[in-house]
Amino acid sequence: MIKMNKIINIAIVGLGQVGIYLYNELKIKQKDIEKKTGKKINIVAISAKNKDKKRRFKIDKKIFYKNPLNILKKKKIDILFECIGLSEGVSKKVVETALRKKINVITPNKALMAKHGDYLSNLAEMNNVNLEFEASVAGGIPILRTIKEGLATNKINKIYGILNGTTNYILTEMEKSGETFDKVLKKAQLLGYAEPGNPKFDLNGFDAFAKVRILSALAFNNLISKSKCIMEGIENIDIKDIKIASQLNLRIKLLGISEIINGKLFETVHPCLVSKNTYIGNVNGVMNAVITNGKPVGESILQGEGAGPGPTSSSLLSDLLSILQGNIKNPFGIPSKQRKKIMTLNNDHYTNSLYLRFEVKDKPGVLSSITNRLAKFKISVKRIIQTPDKKNNKATIVIITHKTTEINSRNCLSIFKKNKNILKFPTLIRLYN
Repeated sequence: MIKMNKIINIAIVGLGQVGIYLYNELKIKQKDIEKKTGKKINIVAISAKNKDKKRRFKIDKKIFYKNPLNILKKKKIDILFECIGLSEGVSKKVVETALRKKINVITPNKALMAKHGDYLSNLAEMNNVNLEFEASVAGGIPILRTIKEGLATNKINKIYGILNGTTNYILTEMEKSGETFDKVLKKAQLLGYAEPGNPKFDLNGFDAFAKVRILSALAFNNLISKSKCIMEGIENIDIKDIKIASQLNLRIKLLGISEIINGKLFETVHPCLVSKNTYIGNVNGVMNAVITNGKPVGESILQGEGAGPGPTSSSLLSDLLSILQGNIKNPFGIPSKQRKKIMTLNNDHYTNSLYLRFEVKDKPGVLSSITNRLAKFKISVKRIIQTPDKKNNKATIVIITHKTTEINSRNCLSIFKKNKNILKFPTLIRLYN
């Protein structure tokens, strides 16, 4: 057990959407937290770039520091919340410094943990303090604690799900409203589900992929993988694909997948076509869902909101209560020295059935030229849907294939760039196995 004072000094670094919401929640729930833990909490320092910026909630400017590192020099801190959100720079420096000073750290920063989690967890263990990051994956779902504690005696072989609430909201709303990607993105920004400035890390799959790497490390007791993996977002999903998928009783979901295949680690994030009859196919809006497969437990499912400061703050406060209860825990469930490096699966051998959409000139021989090309690369056709646009002398061709390897599909599609009858590069969406 870690010995803690009756009065716990807290610092919050970063006052964006999450940081300011957390600050307000601590104020509101202070008495409840103190009742449950027997500790008195005291916010002694906050930090952000701009003290005078208009924020959702009022802040105490008497405890404001522009430079977060000055907090660690001038204040006695027991627990530090890092809510800046960068993978490098001040985020890394302030967490690293705090851990060296034997200060407990809580962070929702998945980019930081995915990149430097091994180093920082080892640092926390060396200094006998906690590094908690429940809020870094799937918002309000306690998935990390579930893996570390609830499923600790199980051998997990696969973990996957919807890990980004922003993209799930956009895909759901496109299907529901029939509106284009750009229109729905603007709506998501107005509602606070997507960053108002640049939401690219949500849209391009990076956010979900960082979470996949954290989940892998916890589920398989491995060091965080640095290998290049398949990472695709939803920027190229067209409303046409949404409508065609629906006609086929399918939905498009951005899935993060991590599993052990033949003793090797496979990680990926990409849009998938899933059946409307499946559980994952009915997780809509800003909801996240994480599914684990293991022995002896079998399949376990956790679902909850994944976008917005509310769910994130819920997980941050959960970590706070855990620390205030006095337990020292290994950040990744087991000592860093016992975690191993797992060889990664060659992505070329990853197999999926494919959805391929071609926009072509409506003329004889075009379809046969496409199917002949697919056959040359051992890609077998399962279903063809052809929709003519006679007014513009064009046609949409959708081909559903049997399973093929990633390298076959990549090499095959590259050839279509040279086909003058194909008006734009084909859209590829993988079917979830």
